[in-house]
Order: sequence, then structure tokens, then C-alpha cells
Amino acid sequence: MKYNEIRPCKALIPYVKCFYIYESDMNAAFDDTVFPSGCIEIIFNLGTGNWQTAAGDTFVTTPPVELWGQITQPLPIKSIGRNTMLGIRFYPHAAACFLNDKIDLFNNQVVDFRDLPDRGVNTLYTQLQHSSSWKQRVELVEDFLLRRLSLSKKRIGKMGLVNDIMSEIRQYDFFDNLENVAARYGITSRYLQKVFLQYTGLTPKLYSKINRFQHSLQLVMKKDTSLTSIAYDCGYFDQSHFIREFKSFTGLTPSGYTPENSPVTLAVNN
Repeated sequence: MKYNEIRPCKALIPYVKCFYIYESDMNAAFDDTVFPSGCIEIIFNLGTGNWQTAAGDTFVTTPPVELWGQITQPLPIKSIGRNTMLGIRFYPHAAACFLNDKIDLFNNQVVDFRDLPDRGVNTLYTQLQHSSSWKQRVELVEDFLLRRLSLSKKRIGKMGLVNDIMSEIRQYDFFDNLENVAARYGITSRYLQKVFLQYTGLTPKLYSKINRFQHSLQLVMKKDTSLTSIAYDCGYFDQSHFIREFKSFTGLTPSGYTPENSPVTLAVNN
């Protein structure tokens, strides 16, 4: 298995956290679980294999061009065959600048990005399939995103505000209420909630929980810190609160989580 991240061009740095390449070099199928990350992604499947995601008691094959909405609960997946993927990982507040729909409509869904009203997606996918160079593929994706960005001037306007609010919420010692945060920006807490949901697909409270969980996940994977220390380092009230929230996002307790048995999570978080 190979996983590699690529930095976007300068014009896309405020929007795209990274492009990534994922290649599985074996036909053997494996199961994994995707955890909430706070990010929305678009993935182009360019290999002969396919991915499946859980849908109730069964699994469904994902489309060739996947749009991953915000995942707020553990999502079991299956990898079948040799998969080759080119992914776009947006910053939590940035995908809205490239999509015309309400971001929260995609929560906990993997939809076909080709169904969105932009014929350029199909053309791009064909070009990616016929390109043998990863450099060229990334350049094609960047050109596509820059064209979409040029049509999204209205949405870009409030992105800075959401980014500033997110920066406050991410602070490990953040305990302020939304009314005080909103007042600092000269807006109401109701408007703050509305614009935050519009750009991220999440409420500020849920975003804070996912960000805290992701921090704790990194510490759990290192296996050199006690659960009590992790709980307090990440801002949880106590260890039981930490364990309960970790389980809600992974389906497992921190002590029961084994990163070696989670190839996708392990690759992405290394």
C-alpha cells in the first residue's frame, strides 16, 4: 500500500489541505472504518478495484468519482482489488467554495460527484484515466478547481470569518460560549451558527468535538500516553467522557483501538 500527499498550487493553498495518491498493490480485500475528520473530500477512482461503504446491513460500491460529505460517525468500508485513487482533501470550511449545494446535505454520504451540475467533471475524469503521469493528473485537477473557484466569489466572501472562528474553537483551552465569540465579530450567535453550518456542514459544537477527537486519536496511536493524560490534554472533562466520545466516533474504546488493523486510517495519519 502506498499513500502520498501533494501540496496544492499557491492559489489553492487556502482551500485544499492536500491532494493525495493512494495505491493498493494487492488484490486481497480488506475491511476498515473511516472516522470523522472534519474534512470533505473528492476522490477519483482510477484503478481496476473498487471501494464499498456500509449502508445499513449491506455494502454498496462507491461511484468512480466520490464526493465524501462530513462523516460524523464511524463508517465501515471495504477495499476490493487493486485500487488507485487521487483524492482532494479540502479544509473544513473550503469545500463550500466549489459546490453549489448546501454542504450539510452530503453529511454521512458518499455521492457521485458526476451528478452535480457541471459537465466538466466527466471530462476531467476521462482525462485523468488517460493520463499516465501523477504530475499531469494533479495539474488537471488544479485547473478544474481554479475554474470552479472563479465562479464562487460570493461564497469566498465569508470564508475568512469561518476560518477565524474555527481557529478559536481549535485552541485546546477554548471554553468560551458562542455568544461571546459572535460578539467579538459583531454578529449574533444565530448568524454564527448559520454561516458555520453553511461552510462546514457542521455546527460549531460538533466541529469542536471532531477536532478534539482527532487530536486524541493521534495520541492514542502513539501508545505512549495514559488515557487519563490524553483526556485532560485534549480538554475532556474526565477519562470516562473521553472514552465515551472516542467510541461514538470510532465504534471502539481507546484501549480497544489497534491502528495496525486499520490500513486506511494508519496511512492517512502517518
